[in-house]
Formats: sequence, C-alpha cells, structure tokens
Amino acid sequence: MSTDTTTAATGAPGTAPRTQIFEVSTLYGAATLAAALDAGLFGPDEAAEERILLVSNNAAVPETAALLTEMPGFDRILTRFDRVLSWNDAIEPQHPGSWTPREHDVPLWRRLLRTVWELPDGPMDLVIESVHAKHAVALAAIFSEADVHVYADGLMSYGPTRDRLAWPTAVRIQRLLHLDLVPGLRPMLLTEFDVPAEIVPSAAFRAVLDEITEAEGAEEAESALAALAEPSEPSERDAAADREPTAVVLGQYLAALNILSQEEEERLHERMVRGAAAAGCRSVVFKPHPTAPSRYNKALEKVAAEVGVRLTLLETPMLAETVFRRLRPDLVVGCFSTALLTASAYYSIPIARVGTDSVLGAITPYENSNRVPLTIVDALVPDLEERRAGEVVTERADAGAKIGPLVRTVGYCMQHKRYPGLRAEAQEWLAAHQGKAATRYVNRARLTTLALPGGIAAGLTSQLPGGRAALRMARKVRRTMRRG
Repeated sequence: MSTDTTTAATGAPGTAPRTQIFEVSTLYGAATLAAALDAGLFGPDEAAEERILLVSNNAAVPETAALLTEMPGFDRILTRFDRVLSWNDAIEPQHPGSWTPREHDVPLWRRLLRTVWELPDGPMDLVIESVHAKHAVALAAIFSEADVHVYADGLMSYGPTRDRLAWPTAVRIQRLLHLDLVPGLRPMLLTEFDVPAEIVPSAAFRAVLDEITEAEGAEEAESALAALAEPSEPSERDAAADREPTAVVLGQYLAALNILSQEEEERLHERMVRGAAAAGCRSVVFKPHPTAPSRYNKALEKVAAEVGVRLTLLETPMLAETVFRRLRPDLVVGCFSTALLTASAYYSIPIARVGTDSVLGAITPYENSNRVPLTIVDALVPDLEERRAGEVVTERADAGAKIGPLVRTVGYCMQHKRYPGLRAEAQEWLAAHQGKAATRYVNRARLTTLALPGGIAAGLTSQLPGGRAALRMARKVRRTMRRG
C-alpha cells in the first residue's frame, strides 16, 4: 500500500493527471464528497483528468425509490464534477445490492466500461462509500489498477471492518475519509490494514449542507416547513416566542434491517412522539425513512392527538439537515440515526435518544455493523424517557475520550480475530464495568465465548489446561442453562 497518500490523491508535480471516479448512493454521501473536494482533499482541479460522479441506487426496488439526481440541491453538488453516470444503467438488469462480476468476467467488464464510459488509460482514483457493499466490491475488482479511497458518511466508520477484504483490494486502499461526528474518537474501520483516517473538515461540510438547503428546487421543503414557523392558532402567539417549541423525530425503518418488527418500530416512533411532548414540545415534525410504510403515519397521528401536540409528517424527500437549518428545532429525537450526531455537531441542536436499550437487546448477530452506531448513541446521547433531553453532546471536549474505550471494547468483541491487539483494553474496560454496564453492550454469551470478564467462569477457563476445551464445555453449560 502506498504510504504517500497526498501524492496518490492530488497528483504531485511531474505526475500525470488522474481520472477520478466518485461512487455515491445518498445525498448525504454526495455532500461529504463535495466537502472533501472543496477542502482540497483530492487536489486542485488541474490534478484530475476528469472527475466523474457515479450514482448507484441501492433501494430494494430502485424504480420505486426517490432518485438521488432529482433531490433538491443535487444540482449544486454536480458543479464539482465533469459528468454523472449511472451504475444501475451500466449493469442492468442486475441489482447493485446483489451483483458482482464473476472472476473470469472481470477483464471483459473492465474493457466494456472503459469503452462505454470513454475512460483514458492513465492513472485512476476510485472513491467508494463502503468497502463491503456489492457495488463497491464490483468496482474495486473491475478497476483493479485504481488507487482506492473510502469515505464514510456515518457512524459505522467508528466500528470494525465487517468482512474480510480481498487482499488485492485491501492493499490499494489509500485512506479513510470521515466526518468528525464525535470529536476525538478515531475510526476503527480498516485499521487492521494501517489505513490512515483523514477528517473531512467540518466547516467545508457545513458549507455544502447550507448550499444544498439554499438551492433552487428546495421550494417544496420550504413550503413543507413554513407552516411550522407560526403557532397553529393566532390567539396562541406570544411576543416572547416566534413559534411553539418544536421537536424533529427521525424515523430509521429498522424493520427493513430485520432489527425490529414493523409493529415494534411503530411503537418506537410512538414513544418518541410521547417523549417529545413530555419534554415540553408542542409541535412535532416526523421525518420518516424514505421507504417507511404509510401506516406509521396513521399511528403517529393518533398518538399526537392523545398527547396534544401538532404533528407534521414530512413526505417530501429531503435531507434531515435541511430540516435542521430551515426549522431550527428545539430538540431532535431518534434511536441511533447518524442525523442525531449531525444535529449536535453541525447545528448545536439538543438531541435525545429513545429505545436504544431494547434495540441493543434485539440486534443480531453480535457482529451486526449497526451495533457500534447504536452503542455510541446509547452511551453519549441523553435518554429522552429519563427526562435528560436538552444537551448538545458533541460540544463536550471529552466526548471521544469518554466513549473510546467502550467503542474499542465492543469492536474487539465483534471482530476479535481481526483486532487481537485490543484484547487487553477490552479486558480492562470490562473488569472495571462488570455487571449491567458491561452486559448492556456485550452479552454474557459473547463474554463467555471470548473468556472475558463477566462471562461464565471466564477467569477459570482462561487458566485451565486445555483452555479451548474448557471454553467449549462452558458453552455447553450455557446452552443447557438456557434450555432449562
């Protein structure tokens, strides 16, 4: 792997200009790329032969999903690129979420795409949003000569690498670009390959978000939010306040990830609305996941009427950050959405969580990549139902230091073979937090399997001769106890 990441990314004097392909599937990810370009993280314009934005629609049924290219503000993003291409069109009728080329077909796809996309034969940078997604795996295999850059636009970058990477891809990864959502916390992703992490400057990202929000075509977002600027009845107006205290509730559609059932997720959203009302908010804006079923809306309307809050359902596709900037809510509520930390880090809006305890107990398998985002929010963000809402958590200088040992402990327990160097720190943290504090984040079965503090006979099995056999016996005992 190249150690001179600056030269690879920017094209140092005397090197040939590079073709740069930026793969993206969300407007949030596109904003991250735009901010990285604006901050010079991919060099000056003249360093690139051409900058191509490659759009991938990963929805289960792409034909029914909102198109990224039609979202308000996307045209502003395009000013950073020479042209835009569609990955879905290139591989049709295959689906981006499930297709990768067969090994012996890779050279054919390479020649085909270079011809159809009119790509030169010179050096190339391939910028992908995930090292595990099928479309990223496919692109990395097809353009096997390209330097690979990974960008992360959410909280998953703080967790471990989920799957074993193909070595030819791993050795080409130059760096991990990420947003500074938890100041002081360093990503675990790709550290087993010594891939350096680089922060996308917060000022650049916020400027891009503002640009998207102010873009032409955002009139629908404006009209959807305008009614919230004033109280519902003229008689309710108060000279001391411009509008009612307002909360934004973030839907995540956890049922689609098989983390919760639809009924459980519906109840979770209802708890958020009730919690916002209990916190003093008289107006609630619900921003659903784009693929959330409409029946959520009916249930929330009933709950809102019960607790006496005015409910607005945002059905127009838009970034949550657009809502934050235009509405300036008093509170943002969610389960473990990345937008919670965005609201705090970039807009200084108080945030609160609901339901993370129950989701921690439901999420399977233990290696599920959502576990680290869930852990971060659970450990860092106030619980709305415990009446602790109202804190801008990312302004605390100790935020990263506070949860770093916990995140690394959970990351080790998720992928212990990949990060054996973290075992000592995990043992230390677990020994200091035995009891409910530890088993909230690492269940007893995993502690027992790894012979860690808090597991069944962990201290004994680690000292007995034939420790592996002792561990197997401990697992049998545990299974027997569970059946009983």
